[in-house]
Amino acid sequence: MPLGSASRVDSHIELGIATDKVCHLIVKARAFDAKEADADPESGSNPTDDGMADVLESGTGDPVLREVSAFIRGLDEDEQMSLVALAWIGRGTFDASEWLQVLETARTQHRHRVAEYLLSLPLLGDYLEEGLAAFGRNCADFNARI
Repeated sequence: MPLGSASRVDSHIELGIATDKVCHLIVKARAFDAKEADADPESGSNPTDDGMADVLESGTGDPVLREVSAFIRGLDEDEQMSLVALAWIGRGTFDASEWLQVLETARTQHRHRVAEYLLSLPLLGDYLEEGLAAFGRNCADFNARI
């Protein structure tokens, strides 16, 4: 199912995670997605010398990566599984009407290393936003506050 085509279901379904937490992760995931691999391994130690290019590179010491990973790991297991399920629904792997089945599949396939799995999805922010939309939710209120 292409991005944006997930069918909408009852917006009163309990997702197991607060919409604001998902919205926070969407913002952070998009900041992480904007980064790229080390494009200039021989860059200088002075940001001015390398044209500030290192700011757009990700790596193991990347503060955005550490922040997003810590945020996901700080969630309880149900919240983490809800994130995996929302991402799958958002990318069209499952339909929102299959919510309980999707949660169970997430528990059996991704109970461990959830942060690493989610951060391996190149469009995580978009997938989570589409997943929320499938349940009639969005980040408009959250974005207005930040």
